[in-house]
Amino acid sequence: MTDLQTDRSRSDPLMDTASAAYRAALEVIGTVEPRIVDAIRAELADQRGSLKLIASENYASPAVLLTMGTWLSDKYAEGTIGHRFYAGCQNVDTVESVAAEHARELFGTEYAYVQPHSGIDANLVAFWAILSARVESPALERLGAKTVNDLSEADWEELRAEFGKQRMLGMSLDAGGHLTHGFRPNISGKMFHQRSYGTDPETGLLDYDRVAAAAREFKPLILIAGYSAYPRRIDFARMREIADEVGATLMVDMAHFAGLVAGKVFTGDEDPVPHAHVVTTTTHKSLRGPRGGLVLAKPEFAEAVDRGCPMVLGGPLSHIMAAKAVALAEARRPEFSTYAESVAANAKALAEGLLRRGARLVTGGTDNHIVLLDVSPFGLTGRQAEGALLDSGVVTNRNSVPADPNGAWYTSGIRLGSPALTTRGFGADDFDRVAELIIGVVSQTQPGTAKSGKPSKATYELADGVADKTKAGAAELLDAHPLYPGLDVS
Repeated sequence: MTDLQTDRSRSDPLMDTASAAYRAALEVIGTVEPRIVDAIRAELADQRGSLKLIASENYASPAVLLTMGTWLSDKYAEGTIGHRFYAGCQNVDTVESVAAEHARELFGTEYAYVQPHSGIDANLVAFWAILSARVESPALERLGAKTVNDLSEADWEELRAEFGKQRMLGMSLDAGGHLTHGFRPNISGKMFHQRSYGTDPETGLLDYDRVAAAAREFKPLILIAGYSAYPRRIDFARMREIADEVGATLMVDMAHFAGLVAGKVFTGDEDPVPHAHVVTTTTHKSLRGPRGGLVLAKPEFAEAVDRGCPMVLGGPLSHIMAAKAVALAEARRPEFSTYAESVAANAKALAEGLLRRGARLVTGGTDNHIVLLDVSPFGLTGRQAEGALLDSGVVTNRNSVPADPNGAWYTSGIRLGSPALTTRGFGADDFDRVAELIIGVVSQTQPGTAKSGKPSKATYELADGVADKTKAGAAELLDAHPLYPGLDVS
């Protein structure tokens, strides 16, 4: 059983208390805007009644969720622990200190910054901290200045020009990287002179020799490792060797697999924390906390990261930092390691179930929490498959595959993840059944046509009865593994 599961044969006093708390909260909210109460109740019903396979989503515990709804939300606290720009922040200092302590202990790092509001914010803080430590500080020393405020206008223009010359090398979007790893429409692609490394065109796997060759040629300031849709593990020791060879800072974005690091599924060379100069992550996804971000760093970057607010961030969200502290405390419990092991095992079961039924998977399988299904053999785009599955009670998201002919909007793939259903208590046999349901839908879906009569990459036709049959099959699985069992908000 996971943190969110209970023995339904007996009453759970904690869930009874949570039920009372939520009912009271909704009653208060309803006195102001009842439509919001309706939406909250509907969202719980939707999540309880669907197979959630979005790899970036999970279910937080009632303790985490309840922590967010407190008066800590009312407090401004720009700055850092013990050094705020507002008075009366002693309680926020406690919250931030506890969250940072849990992060350090959980991930085995000397420094943790818990203020980022999201993964993108965490990456922005990391980018600017690296620029500050690697570019700004040496420039100030060279120019004989303590801060940028001491620079002449000419010196400042020189420094700004130096910032603009910096280079970033990250994983390409279609190979599984994230849009913040230098994708042109994202601010990361505008901040840096950027290039991408891909994967082997035959296997879909990272080729470290090719990454090294690209780094030698391009000589980036920042080498980014990490992914949002790569279904394999990474050798971070090898990535650090590449970074050191070219004088780059190794930054790892572990937003997707932080839970597998926390749960000690990824250890040794597969754990980024000992090898990277800077590590960023979200606190939801596989870590099962509130929506937010963290930055972990070597001590030489700590001072620069501490300037995240006001350098990049606005006022810290104190209620979210409190929820991060609770979630990180949960992740330090022994049962979280059991959960993380199940996440990886269940993803493998899902992949094997799809392969047995004739599916094509990017890299041929998985050894993390992600399965990337190529739906082009079924004659579908990712958008068509995503829609047909949603109609059938299976929630996924479309995703590019390497060298995707359909681009990033329509795509040729569907990204599947095991964290959320594992939280509900699904096991390997359940995920094999999920694979059967998915194949049943995509194999009985045909591309549709636009109003003009021309082929469409968005529309589709699902065979009669398939959606209802799939929903019935999904309901059997969901009923066996209820979400927040015992929680009653009616």
